Amino acid sequence: MSANNNLILALPKGRILKEVMPLVRRAGIEPEAAFDDPACRQLKFATNIAGLEIIRVRSFDVATFVAFGAAHLGVAGNDVLMEFDYPDIYAPLDLDVGHCRLSVAEPTDMIDNDDPRTWSSVRVATKYPHLTAKHFEARGVQAECIKLNGAMELAPNLGLCRRIVDLVSSGATLKANGLTEIEKICDITSRLTINRTAWKTRPTEISGWLENFRGALDDLAA
Repeated sequence: MSANNNLILALPKGRILKEVMPLVRRAGIEPEAAFDDPACRQLKFATNIAGLEIIRVRSFDVATFVAFGAAHLGVAGNDVLMEFDYPDIYAPLDLDVGHCRLSVAEPTDMIDNDDPRTWSSVRVATKYPHLTAKHFEARGVQAECIKLNGAMELAPNLGLCRRIVDLVSSGATLKANGLTEIEKICDITSRLTINRTAWKTRPTEISGWLENFRGALDDLAA
């Protein structure tokens, strides 16, 4: 578990952070002023709650911090949770933010002559090799996954592969790079995640924050 006795909440950088902060604040957590300073390079922040700190990390790393006990609570997309499938993480609450989907895409000029139902094997570039392989395996398709951490849309255009698996929201990035979404793998939202050991050893604190986030969701939905 974490090196001190403070409760640690891991939040993801980027788009999801902006969406989840109203919930965090409605749950009663207000980070120190540096948290909202775009020039600040700080990664750990005090809050208005004694004994509760926030860390701000890459979205893919939230699950790892929670799974290994460096953070007790976190906000992570179910894409990340499914990719790593950590047994030490509970994800009891869908926060209804970070809506997008994980999809297969290919060059638009391939669409008319391609039928995904006929595939027996496929090569794809993706940030999600395990989730992608599992999806295609369930369809009886052998998938060769090339791991990329970004710029997925370049892969078909530069001959690395013909298809990609990536997150899609509006589809504008795909369109701008000559790609079209052809198959949805799953819908994505962000979840409140909890370290299993933390919930067993600090049940009152953890359960209290779970109820606070539930209440925040209800308040914002009202």
